[in-house]
Amino acid sequence: MSENKGIILGIESSCDDTSASVIKDGKILSNLIARQAIHEQYGGVVPELASRAHQQNIIPVVEAALKEAGVSKEELTGIAFTAGPGLMGALLVGVSFAKSLALSLDIPLIQVNHMQGHILAHFIQKPNEQKKVPTFPFICLTVSGGHTQLVKVSDYFEMEILGETLDDAAGEAFDKMAKVLGFPYPGGPLIDKYAKEGDATRFHFTHPRTTEYNYSFSGLKTQFLNFIRKCERDDPDFVEKNNADICASIQDTIIKTLFSKLKKVADDLNINQIAIAGGVSANSHLRNELQKLGEKKRWDTFIPEFQYCTDNAGMIAMAGYFHYLNQDFVGQEVTANPRMKF
Repeated sequence: MSENKGIILGIESSCDDTSASVIKDGKILSNLIARQAIHEQYGGVVPELASRAHQQNIIPVVEAALKEAGVSKEELTGIAFTAGPGLMGALLVGVSFAKSLALSLDIPLIQVNHMQGHILAHFIQKPNEQKKVPTFPFICLTVSGGHTQLVKVSDYFEMEILGETLDDAAGEAFDKMAKVLGFPYPGGPLIDKYAKEGDATRFHFTHPRTTEYNYSFSGLKTQFLNFIRKCERDDPDFVEKNNADICASIQDTIIKTLFSKLKKVADDLNINQIAIAGGVSANSHLRNELQKLGEKKRWDTFIPEFQYCTDNAGMIAMAGYFHYLNQDFVGQEVTANPRMKF
């Protein structure tokens, strides 16, 4: 990579979080997120409402990120934005803003794949910090509301998906199961919260069977729904009485399912550098179990800070910085790609 230094503004708007971040010479100076509470009343993200909220939030968030970083917009040397995957309308807000600002400042425009951003979040460093980062090649288990993937990372932008979900993502499964339990959106973190007080061995759920390194969670979701319905027919207060044990049991099933394929791919490829990324990597049980498994398997494990697990512009700015060093820019003809691949 080139040794050029740079100041990159990152913009993330792929779903319902509007975020801006500034990275200077590879060090993060700010990472701000405006969350959209409006979706809670609908039990999930409403795309049109998300787009409107991004339009309201993006200028204040960018201004705040620049202010916190102590950087003026005239000092920026590049603008990185999430091009996809994500919600089309939400992406377009970030893409349009990035294009306009880059054009007005006459600086390069850098498109970033959202999922690659999650993986490259492991390379975020704070000023005066030199933390340990993964060495290539490493395996990254990316787990979010929309994706569940096992990725072999051979270089900053040389990534190969070895396995992925054949239907629903693990994060979506958590949220849908939480909805069955009557939890408000987003329910995944609430399952994590209540599971801490529960017995994970109390209820048994079948681990989905799939080929190679792929995953499947739709059958587990159906099994869970049928289980709850049957138990509530026998006892209408079943969920309230057994809340913690239910959460602990289903959470443990999902995480063991994730790790079964992770262990297989690490053993098959003889790779001991193992990382997790994505919104579900904020799950405390997932983090704890990976540390235990890593000690047992003698892996070097890498777990992102909480603020870099969920959607955030810090990871977009970091990926954008690596693109900038490679002089990998795009023109004003670029647009959002909601189904963007690696």
